[in-house]
Amino acid sequence: MLKQRVITAIILFTLFLAAVFGLPTLGWQMLVLVVVWQGAVEWARLSGLSGRAASAYWLVTLALMAGMVWFDNYVSLQQQTSLHLVWYMLAVLFWVFVVPAWLISGWRPQNAWLMGVVGWIVLLPTGLAMMDLRAINLSGPWGPWGPWVLLFVMTVVMVADISAYFTGKRFGKNKLAPAISPGKTWEGVFGAMIGVTLYVIVVGWASGLYKQYPVFPSIIVAGWWWVALAVIGDLFESAVKRQAGVKDSGALLPGHGGLLDRIDALTSTLPFAAIALILQRLE
Repeated sequence: MLKQRVITAIILFTLFLAAVFGLPTLGWQMLVLVVVWQGAVEWARLSGLSGRAASAYWLVTLALMAGMVWFDNYVSLQQQTSLHLVWYMLAVLFWVFVVPAWLISGWRPQNAWLMGVVGWIVLLPTGLAMMDLRAINLSGPWGPWGPWVLLFVMTVVMVADISAYFTGKRFGKNKLAPAISPGKTWEGVFGAMIGVTLYVIVVGWASGLYKQYPVFPSIIVAGWWWVALAVIGDLFESAVKRQAGVKDSGALLPGHGGLLDRIDALTSTLPFAAIALILQRLE
């Protein structure tokens, strides 16, 4: 299983690098639409929607995402910013307040379409963030910063995931949330914190960012928050899958399950990075 996971992860990461640095803006937008569509297909299953209801759900989700892409291409930056800010604020409120209460209470929504609305709050801000972070209009020694910013944000989550997996496997004893995800431990979370800290230090040293104070220490602290958000996203998807009575959200990725199994931590982290970008624009 581990070998299959590693092979799939390497292939996915290679394809991601090719896409994030090689695709034109329209091509990247189309890729984001595919990601959101596949996420909606899997979320419909987790929500209990099937048949025509499931098809209607992912069609509406795709239409909403496509509509926002079209809107972005024909309106001013100020109008685009206002729309995106609404979605990011919804995501922030959801992940900071709703999800912790959901996990603590063990809430089990009985209405499939209510779960569908939750899926929009999970998926649509993630898709918008994938576009906004890549489109950052700054230039650096290696070209536009946007792709590098998106790559850094996503690889922080990857490093946290890998560090937590191996640390938890080797040292894990104290369960983090045994009723939701028995395999996750506090030792794994601590290992993720260490792994992310080392990764940020290496990136900061290689890029020269370590010379900027207080920016660089702030990024390290943000990395710790990133780990916490990633854990929340991971636990939330685990809780939804457990409530749906399935082990994986799908079978798209060998060794990983579905797309949502691979991007669960990104759904809870990317909108926070994007809203930081939005607020920076408004200053």
